[in-house]
Amino acid sequence: MRRRFLWMLLAGTALVACVEDPPESGEAPGSPEPSGDPAAMTDAELEELARGIHDRVITLDTHIDIPFDFGTSAADPGVQAGFQNDLPKMEEGGLDAAYFIVYHPQGERSPEGYAYALERAMQKFDGVRRMTEELYPDRIGLAHSADDVERIHGEGRLVALIGVENPYPIGEDLSLLEEFHELGARYVSITHNGHNQFGDAAQERPEFGDDGPEWGGLSPLGRDLVAELNRLGIFVDVSHASRAAMMEATELSPAPIIASHSSVQAVVNHPRNLDDDQLRAIRDNGGVAHMTALAAFVKEMPPERGDAIQELRDRFGIETGADIGALDDEERRVFDAGMDEIDEQFPPASVADFVDHIEHAVEVAGVDHVGISSDFDGGGGVVGWNDSSETFNVTLELVRRGYNEQEIRKIWSGNHLRALREVERVSREIQGEMTP
Repeated sequence: MRRRFLWMLLAGTALVACVEDPPESGEAPGSPEPSGDPAAMTDAELEELARGIHDRVITLDTHIDIPFDFGTSAADPGVQAGFQNDLPKMEEGGLDAAYFIVYHPQGERSPEGYAYALERAMQKFDGVRRMTEELYPDRIGLAHSADDVERIHGEGRLVALIGVENPYPIGEDLSLLEEFHELGARYVSITHNGHNQFGDAAQERPEFGDDGPEWGGLSPLGRDLVAELNRLGIFVDVSHASRAAMMEATELSPAPIIASHSSVQAVVNHPRNLDDDQLRAIRDNGGVAHMTALAAFVKEMPPERGDAIQELRDRFGIETGADIGALDDEERRVFDAGMDEIDEQFPPASVADFVDHIEHAVEVAGVDHVGISSDFDGGGGVVGWNDSSETFNVTLELVRRGYNEQEIRKIWSGNHLRALREVERVSREIQGEMTP
């Protein structure tokens, strides 16, 4: 574990910075943090220090899944229900901004499959629109740019952004990406689990015929996808892509790319995690690798734990986090009791385990190229950060490790917003070049 013994403080410089230089992306106004070395602080002093930092920075989670009926009475984001994320939990935990995910799983590559998936994807776009325009516009606004994120946050509202996980629903019609952009999409991944028409995936789907690499990286259409995302001003997201597809996309993209929800192989050797060369490639591209709190990516666990969880989930017909939220009170009581027994027998991943991944990514790629994601309601969650109401615990653990306010601001949102501004700039440049 890295521990800084020289606690870098900027006390008294906030006013000067505001006058002489523009604020760094992700910065929120407020008084400077108190001085002191975290290694010598009491738990109460650490918490006070972390609370101040948490309140001043913009906290941004780059991957939260939503159900297809999001924004309806069945999945109302304005009330606390059985989901890991909703507006009350964001407000309680100080989670200021989040990407709400338009996701459809991989399906058959056919006109019928594409049409059905596109219809379902549009349901999720519409759910985010309902939340931000009809139901709770006074509590949360939809951001289309880095400036929007800071403006909406400055108005005292939560911030919603949209990410698209798996472009399978567009079929082979890249023109649909422009509509996605108009609806608010600000990142699009290359694949999900299973190879698709755009490239190879990190995890194969044998039921769709996957048996080793199909394209050896990106497909020809996948290379066109990267170019079109660059033109529109949408992040290329390399989470879920194979190593070859990820490295190829990073080399092709003049704009920063992101890994929206991946952790690191040096800590847990999982095919969805990034190796050190991939981290360095993201750094060299100017992008951001967002560590994710999905327990299987965070901590090596014995197969017996996974078997026990799968058996429990099968008993209740659970496939996603939304299915857990749909359990009735008695079913949820029994399910939670079963999970408690499993956790006691096989201690699960914790916030400390999660921050181990952040630390390694910082050591390899640098503090300017690391971010945070939860994958809530899509399988994410660790002890201490199992829903959005517990978001402060991540900041507290970063402070405990010796990260200062400037670094924490970068990791929570500053790096992402800096990269998003560069994506926006590259888009303007490309479109300017294409203007007669």
